[in-house]
Amino acid sequence: MEPQTKRYIAFFDLDKTLLSINSGSALVREAYRRGLMSTSDLVNAIYLSFLYKFHLRDTALIVAGMGRWLKGVEVEDLKILSEHVVKEHLIEAIRPEIFSEINFHRKNCGEIVILSSAIFQICNPLGTYIGADNIICTVMESADGVFKGSAENKFCLEDEKRVRLMEYCEMQNYRLDEAFYYGDSISDLSALEVVGHPVCVRPDRKLSRIAVEKGWRIILHLP
Repeated sequence: MEPQTKRYIAFFDLDKTLLSINSGSALVREAYRRGLMSTSDLVNAIYLSFLYKFHLRDTALIVAGMGRWLKGVEVEDLKILSEHVVKEHLIEAIRPEIFSEINFHRKNCGEIVILSSAIFQICNPLGTYIGADNIICTVMESADGVFKGSAENKFCLEDEKRVRLMEYCEMQNYRLDEAFYYGDSISDLSALEVVGHPVCVRPDRKLSRIAVEKGWRIILHLP
């Protein structure tokens, strides 16, 4: 039997959307425990996470800073670490409500794509686990099997998410007005605004206000 043709596309953000936690935090904790991250890098990561949570600095600068701890880390070591983090910490953090959404789209011949600022080494095994058809995410630059601490091209967040979403739909001949995007943060706004079916998953307060004003679907309200 030939595989069914995909009729439309559903994009899923990863951290705090598909997952109830932040994958980067889980990765950093395990990296420090295994000696792949120094104490100073850990303190810097905690500081940057604080800035990110309260929107106290440009998001792109914060995320770029978070990735610098990877400089000098071997690609194979990160692969092994990431697979452990996914297996031991992230799979159990998948929101059951979002798994239901994924299954709904799969049954209706929707293409399932993870669209995330998280790194490939995290997104890839998670994508395999949920049966995603494709992954669009941040790819860290490396040379001779060692990371440089910077991203190839751009980090996949904010406006870059919207750009990649639109490019992928154009390349695969999907209509934007039939596309879904699931996100949780005000940083997802530009991607949510270009699809016909924006869905907010436990949205932060800024995004929640906008979602209510626009009549967007909301899954899991903040308390």
